[in-house]
Amino acid sequence: MKAVGSLAEVAELATSRAPLFVRFSAGPDADAAEVSRDHESGCELPGLSVNPLNPEPWFDRPVLHWVARQLVQYAHLGEEGRYAWVVAGREVGRGPDCEPLLADVDPVARIPDDVVREARALYDEVFDVGDDGA
Repeated sequence: MKAVGSLAEVAELATSRAPLFVRFSAGPDADAAEVSRDHESGCELPGLSVNPLNPEPWFDRPVLHWVARQLVQYAHLGEEGRYAWVVAGREVGRGPDCEPLLADVDPVARIPDDVVREARALYDEVFDVGDDGA
């Protein structure tokens, strides 16, 4: 799995291939070695929780803004040995927060922490988040 070097590279991926998703975890090998579960109910999930990386048709801003937003929304999950990565796969359902669940996962690229920080800086610059943050 290659690593991207900038937020612009992630945005380029998001416009070149669909559907793509972003996931924060210990990586594809760790995810393949365990079963995903809903933390509250304990129910086994049929796939991995992900966030859409491709912009929705209604989003009339630059792709870079969408990608920054998608990375920032779950960046808090990038703690304790976890990182962001771009993934493709087959959507098999929705998780407890209505997030897509993927099976047949195909790792596309790793997103280094400095690219997530770049996303945060752009997010803070271009989105009106008010006093309550993201």
